[in-house]
This record gives sequence, structure tokens and C-alpha cells, in this order.
Amino acid sequence: MNGKPLSEARDADLRHAQVAMERAARRARELAARTGTGVVVMHEGRIVTERPTLEDIEREQQQ
Repeated sequence: MNGKPLSEARDADLRHAQVAMERAARRARELAARTGTGVVVMHEGRIVTERPTLEDIEREQQQ
């Protein structure tokens, strides 16, 4: 790692990786809410399973 921000990477795929990861996480939470399953995430240094609801997803979309 060279310490540069991803926005300054030469590789276009790498520059857009953060946005793609955020989009994938959002879609995973939406799918979990629709199917009633959990999503495993790191929260405050601990691995936890969240069970998002459709209301949670709607609230996040409004922000």
C-alpha cells in the first residue's frame, strides 16, 4: 500500500471500488430484509449478525 487515497489510483477499477462495495453492501441488506435473513458485519471491532427490516432499508434510503 502506498497510502494514497483510492480516488488518486491509476487503475479505474480501483478508483471505483469503494462505491461498488457500498452498493453491494446496500443490496445485500435489501436482500436480507426481503428474505428475513441476517447480514454478517464488523461493528465496533466485533463480528455481528444484523437482521435488517424493510423499515430499516427505507429509513436508510431517505438519508
